[in-house]
Amino acid sequence: MAVTLSNGDEPFTELNTTPLIDIMLVLLVMLIFTLPPITNSLDIPLPAHKPVVTLPRPDPIRNVLAVTPDDTILWNGQQIDEERLWALLGQAVALRPEPELELVPDGSASYDKSARVLRLIKLSGASKVGFVGNERYRTFAN
Repeated sequence: MAVTLSNGDEPFTELNTTPLIDIMLVLLVMLIFTLPPITNSLDIPLPAHKPVVTLPRPDPIRNVLAVTPDDTILWNGQQIDEERLWALLGQAVALRPEPELELVPDGSASYDKSARVLRLIKLSGASKVGFVGNERYRTFAN
C-alpha cells in the first residue's frame, strides 16, 4: 500500500509502528537487566576446615596415659582421641630406648573405653607398660 499525501482530508491508512518498536526494545533491555545472571555452578559439599592440632610429643623417659570418668583419654595431661593415641604410641615405640608407658584408668571410666585403649597399646607393640594407682582399689568401700 502506498501512502499518498493529500490535502489532509483523508486519514492515514497505515499505523506508525516505530514508537511501538522503541517501547518494545526498551522493555526488552529492562528485562535483560533485571534477570539474575545465569551461573553454571555445581554445589559440592566440601569437607569442613579442621584446625591444625599439634600432637603432644612422647616423653623419652615416661608417659602417663589416663582414662577419665567421662571417657576422655589424656596423654601426659593433654586430651587426645584414639587416632592421636595410635600416632603417639607409634612414635613412643619407635624411640630407643622405649619410654615407659604408665596407664592410669579411673575407677569410674567405662570398661569399653579402657579396653579399647589397652587394645591400641597391645597393637602398637609397646613393651614397657605398667598400671599405676591400682593400690587404691585394694579394698572395696561399702
